[in-house]
Amino acid sequence: MPVLQIKAKPNSRASALIEQDDGTWLAQLKSPPVDGKANEELIALVARHFGCAKAAVSIKTGAGSRLKRVTIPD
Repeated sequence: MPVLQIKAKPNSRASALIEQDDGTWLAQLKSPPVDGKANEELIALVARHFGCAKAAVSIKTGAGSRLKRVTIPD
């Protein structure tokens, strides 16, 4: 399973997942980082971008921080 390095940016104007030049990803999330709302939006955004089920996407590390490691199916 590939692991993505994602930097979450909550409270953004629009939701977007952008690949950076260094191979990491920037996730702009509308949701605030309260009660896991931003993490839920992040999982939905990654699943939609890579065309997989939300259940197949998981946050491996960094659930409580801006820098996250997210696994996606092959």
